[in-house]
Amino acid sequence: MKAYIYDDLPGDQRLPHNSGTPISPSELLSLGVLYHHIPSLSDVDTLAAERGYKNRDEITVSPEAMGDIYETKVRSFFDEHLHEDEEIRYVKDGKGYFDVRDKDERWVRIFLEKNDLIILPAGIYHRFTTDDDNYIKALRLFKDEPKWTPLNRTEGLDENAYRKEYVQQFLAA
Repeated sequence: MKAYIYDDLPGDQRLPHNSGTPISPSELLSLGVLYHHIPSLSDVDTLAAERGYKNRDEITVSPEAMGDIYETKVRSFFDEHLHEDEEIRYVKDGKGYFDVRDKDERWVRIFLEKNDLIILPAGIYHRFTTDDDNYIKALRLFKDEPKWTPLNRTEGLDENAYRKEYVQQFLAA
């Protein structure tokens, strides 16, 4: 895992966009983002049991796996959004980026690769993209039935109860 401030320069979303300003795991934690490097699936199972994740599925994001909808899907994953559930991803293969908003509304880019696991809290604004290899295979963990309902950032979304709870817990100074 490597985290840093996104450079906001034009260019393909799948490029590193590294501003040169690193972000530490403790800074991620202050935003509610949990990171683990987990080399075995049995250790993922242990974490899932500890955190009450009862369900899982697997997703492969690549042109080969998704065919003609790949580019459209990758662009849609990159739309800024939040979820009303935690988002838990364990990278089984490949690489990708999760971007989250910090306290100053800057994008923090989090580069993940094989055996990295990230947990984003409910209510955090974020987005996702593959890197320029265009391939990631990830295990998605869920507390309840598998669902993935993004709420794209629009005017008024800050009034969402999950967003308000997130702001109160992690962003209010």
